[in-house]
Amino acid sequence: MGPIVILGDFLKAVAQLTDRRFRRVLWRGIGLTIALLFAAYAGFLYLLNALGAEQWITDTIGQVTWVGSFLTWGSLFLVLFLSVFLMVPVASAITSLFLDEVADAVEARHYPHVADTPNVGFWAGLKDTINFLGILIAANLIAVLLWIWFPPIAPIVFWGVNGYLLGREYFQVAARRHLDGHAAKELYRANRGRVWMAGTLMAMPLTIPLLNLFIPVLGAATFTHQFHRLNGTAKR
Repeated sequence: MGPIVILGDFLKAVAQLTDRRFRRVLWRGIGLTIALLFAAYAGFLYLLNALGAEQWITDTIGQVTWVGSFLTWGSLFLVLFLSVFLMVPVASAITSLFLDEVADAVEARHYPHVADTPNVGFWAGLKDTINFLGILIAANLIAVLLWIWFPPIAPIVFWGVNGYLLGREYFQVAARRHLDGHAAKELYRANRGRVWMAGTLMAMPLTIPLLNLFIPVLGAATFTHQFHRLNGTAKR
């Protein structure tokens, strides 16, 4: 029943696309996601260029340079490929920027009986994300190496590791809007498996180019629903 219940949370998030307030946050989130993705891509190409790997890129996908050919077809295909890996840290960054706005929209429609709570705040959320980003990047570097060395098991490891990390972050950020730090951690520990499953189901579409642009904001909404369900604040 676990995946079905989580799918129900996700479908509630999708159904809220009819809400103008929610759509406004979604489109802003997609715009920032694209900007962050291209920024990460530019940094990646700069690193490859610094390491003298430009010839390898040219031989593999065509003429691409880190500035001059930034918008060529070769670059576009490379961005789509790299989004499989880069969207995970990008999704983490989106959490700190839009979680409060997404949760406000979700709670206004589905949980009006829950008392208003002070927002976590941009800078506090950004600090948490920066502290978490190092772990996320390190885990994904390992996942990329596994993808190269052990292709058959790489997707499973990639989804599992990122599902655990993203689920923990998204759930605890949603929980801290209503609970103190200790209570949020206790609720997470009591439901770690369910949160991990939800995070994995979020990590899987993050590896699908174009679809992954929608997932950070829809994921934030999904985990808001999951928090209220597990915290007992969702009306039955």
